[in-house]
Amino acid sequence: MSDSTIIKRLLRTTAAIASIALLFAGSANADIPKELYDALGVSKGASPKELYEAITKRYYDPAQGHGEGKYAEYWSPVPFSQYLDPDTYYTPPSAPAKVATREECIKCHKDETKGWVHSWEQSVHANLDEIRKLTKDDPRFYKKELIQEVENNLRSMGKLKEGQNLKEVSCIDCHVGIGAEKGSHKEDLRLPDAAACGVCHLQQFAERESERDTLTWPSTDVHGKKIDPVWPPGRPSHALDYQANVELATWAAMEDRSIADGCTMCHINQNRCDTCHTRHQFSATEARKPEACGYCHNGADHNEYENYMMSKHGTVYETHSDEWDWNLPLKDAVSKGKQTAPTCAFCHMEYEGEFSHNVVRKVRWAFNPQEKIADNLEQGWYTDRSKSWVKTCRNCHSGKFAKSYLEFSDSGTISGLKKQIEVKGIMEALYKDKLLPGQTTNRPLPAKPEQDGPGEFFQLFMAKDNNPTTVELAYSKLWEQDLLQNYKGLFHVFPGGFTYTWGWAPLIQHYVEIQTENTKLRDFAKLKSQVATLESTVGRLKTASVLDLDSKMKQAVIGSLGSGMVLVGVGLVAWRRKQQTKG
Repeated sequence: MSDSTIIKRLLRTTAAIASIALLFAGSANADIPKELYDALGVSKGASPKELYEAITKRYYDPAQGHGEGKYAEYWSPVPFSQYLDPDTYYTPPSAPAKVATREECIKCHKDETKGWVHSWEQSVHANLDEIRKLTKDDPRFYKKELIQEVENNLRSMGKLKEGQNLKEVSCIDCHVGIGAEKGSHKEDLRLPDAAACGVCHLQQFAERESERDTLTWPSTDVHGKKIDPVWPPGRPSHALDYQANVELATWAAMEDRSIADGCTMCHINQNRCDTCHTRHQFSATEARKPEACGYCHNGADHNEYENYMMSKHGTVYETHSDEWDWNLPLKDAVSKGKQTAPTCAFCHMEYEGEFSHNVVRKVRWAFNPQEKIADNLEQGWYTDRSKSWVKTCRNCHSGKFAKSYLEFSDSGTISGLKKQIEVKGIMEALYKDKLLPGQTTNRPLPAKPEQDGPGEFFQLFMAKDNNPTTVELAYSKLWEQDLLQNYKGLFHVFPGGFTYTWGWAPLIQHYVEIQTENTKLRDFAKLKSQVATLESTVGRLKTASVLDLDSKMKQAVIGSLGSGMVLVGVGLVAWRRKQQTKG
């Protein structure tokens, strides 16, 4: 055999190996973080059935975040709760008492709920054969591979026969069971949760669930000293956002349950997938656009959407996104020149060049800035994540630019945090010294399981008599709104969002209000103390008339208190004696 023949065969073998490697790189397990497998005790080579069963065992475990949470005894669900946590609360309607086929489901709902059906008819679910006919020049071609992946999952789970193709995904597949031909409307009907979607979309479900495993906060500081982690494992994240909601004492204590469930309506990513992929079209294109994220990520305490839309990134999106190809896979959008600015999905779903439904692998400051984070930004856990952010930014910017802006944002966030820490000390001192208005006379405790404290989160949502006071409400807004807006505006590159319109300027306003109220409350407390001293002393005088100034004792007392206190003290004592005389 000649050398050239050997070389050719080696090249063919190498190419074959490379092809196999690429094939496996695109398999269901390729982008699922190793941490998930380790946490579940499952091999990376596990079958879809084994992986799904391991994930759902944890997913439905109350001890690991499922269901009503540790404060369940303090609150009761409302009828609407069944749509927020379907696995826990949903019950099928009693009528119609009908056993329907898959065809009858569609036919009936064309009359009953036209919008659902029209949305479904435009979805990939209703048009699998159209996807199967796509050629490589179509940007949606990658969805053919996704369908094959879904079919492999279903075969592994025994829901699709070997060699059988999935015909469609109809109402009955999601709301009764995959492959079902008929079902009882009042007995079999279900509202799908994330695990129901995960049967087919196992990789995406696993990626989202891996947020529990890839967000484990450091237990040592920058010097190696042991510290309590900033957050529990896996939080804050989409994978455990419902647990974070129901296990918040403020939420559980609220008497106004409809108001409380305003929080829940966003904290259901743990339970459902249609917060991003709106039913019943479940469009990937829709979920990739900033407006999809803006449904939850807006407002007083996390105005990411507003900041993004008014940043330069958002400006490019608003002026040019109609020219972008939204059907391309997200990983190709920027690299192939079909997207000329980042979106929420691009920045937060990207990690080290890969894209997935795990959006927390670069988290550093998380939901709100804290001193324990600021003090440890040079610790390895944080610096590794900083480097990953720089890599993300380098899709469009130089590394130097990205690193300098990250440092710029850290610095601005710390500036706001310092102000918050300063007035936190003021609030705690006022509370400790019992100087808050009505604190010793008219301050009820909050409803259980919430506990009282100065400037706490519950005071933004519950009020009774002198709890909270005006100064506490100012502090609550400073730390839970202004500080967060300052931080969010910085990292989403909107100057007005952290300098003047929101963030820093309102933070300074509340800072000034707290400082002023602190001075007033302490001056008033001092005045009350001095008046009490005067009243006590004058009350011991033998002479009947409080205005008789010939007494040496009276002169000594009045001289010691000062001329200003004379008028206040004498007037107060005279008024009280007048009231006693009238009595």
